[in-house]
Amino acid sequence: MKDERGAGRPSLPPSSFRLFTSSFVLRPSSFLSRYVPLVAWAGFVLFASSASFSASNTSRIIRPLLLWLFPDISEGSLEYVHFLVRKTAHFSEYALLALLAARAFGTSRNEWLRRLWWPAAFALVACVALTDEYHQSFLPSRTGTIYDSLLDMTGGAFALACAALWLWLKRRKASAD
Repeated sequence: MKDERGAGRPSLPPSSFRLFTSSFVLRPSSFLSRYVPLVAWAGFVLFASSASFSASNTSRIIRPLLLWLFPDISEGSLEYVHFLVRKTAHFSEYALLALLAARAFGTSRNEWLRRLWWPAAFALVACVALTDEYHQSFLPSRTGTIYDSLLDMTGGAFALACAALWLWLKRRKASAD
């Protein structure tokens, strides 16, 4: 086949061209912009399960901040607020992981992954949460508990439910217009 300019070069049939242009080869930024943030955040979450983020290490940051904000806080209250901050961090970091997974999977070129973005994102959150706590069970300065995994998965499920609700409201508004 000759192209339109008649230069004697073979041209690709239109269907092949569409397949080629939509591939990762020509549009890496689309793939990378979806998956690099997800992989980077999952890496950070797993890094945070190291000894560097143990309660004794995070108290070096949280304790002075709380004492600066509340100079008269009791030791018991200080420990309780530190506990709440750490548990809120569990919930929040997995909520963000779930949203990044939903973004990556919901805009995937793979049709089944696009259709099943919610369970795929939740499965990833569950795998990372369980891996995180399993890893912590081997560290002397950390305690891996199933309760933290459940809290992590709850954060992920909450974020995914919010995303699903937002998408539903967005579609409903678009169909009303």
